Amino acid sequence: MSEPTGVENDGAWGHGDGQQPEPGPEPEVGSGIVRVFGRQLKCCRLRAGLERPEFASMVGYSVSTIAAYEQGRRIPPPRLIDRADEVLDAGGVLLEMKEEMEKAQYPPFFQDAARFEAQAVELHVYATKAVPGLLQTKDYARAVFTMWRPLLLEEVIEQRVAARLARQELFAQTPLPTISFVIEEAVLRRPLGGRSVMRGQLEQLMIYGHCRNVEIQVMPTEVEEHAGLDGPFTLIETRDGRRIAYVEGHKDSRLYSERKQVREIEEQYGILRAQALTPRASLAFIEKLLGDL
Repeated sequence: MSEPTGVENDGAWGHGDGQQPEPGPEPEVGSGIVRVFGRQLKCCRLRAGLERPEFASMVGYSVSTIAAYEQGRRIPPPRLIDRADEVLDAGGVLLEMKEEMEKAQYPPFFQDAARFEAQAVELHVYATKAVPGLLQTKDYARAVFTMWRPLLLEEVIEQRVAARLARQELFAQTPLPTISFVIEEAVLRRPLGGRSVMRGQLEQLMIYGHCRNVEIQVMPTEVEEHAGLDGPFTLIETRDGRRIAYVEGHKDSRLYSERKQVREIEEQYGILRAQALTPRASLAFIEKLLGDL
């Protein structure tokens, strides 16, 4: 999904809507923008008169990893781009592509949401399908991407897992953002990846649930009133005061910034929190699930 123009005034943008522009091709591992960076990296290395092993040693990566970056088979992390531009005296040529490489870590429908998420001072998530990405362990995330259909290449799975874990840096930002989650009980009972993977995932939820700036609530399956039947969503308030809603749908995920639409979803989330277990009761519930595994 390309970045929209005039976020403050747009009602929604996404893909799959006939009135919205179609998204460009996904900058996936092995695709255009990643291959272009790889060629630029190789050209800069050759211009500097460095063989691949020598360059790999200077930047602290294996020769095979550098080869994967140059061939467009893996997306380089920001620290590699910074170091490569310096070592190769590239004059900022590689740095110019840094933002595009960061965006390429995510599927198109999530790229703008990821950008706003990284700027969040408040973030609230309602999850119905799987444990929210911000809370996932490495093994749980890999299980999720391995189950993706159509099947993802192994390189794509590894890149998606790394990108998902990198998003968790949000928890440690200064000042600490306010983060909350409402998670359907069925999500916590579904042992994606197997019982050992789910045990590790529940343990991680317990850890995050005890952080001062994080609240996790469980929505019991037995509740008779439920305000979230439209499906999962995320509410974001950024450092510059923008309030945005990211609504997930099958091949039609989109961002809303028009105040009326965002306010409706905020109201929905407030009711969901009132209907769910309290944070303390939710942690006790998760602890019980752990004991049953």
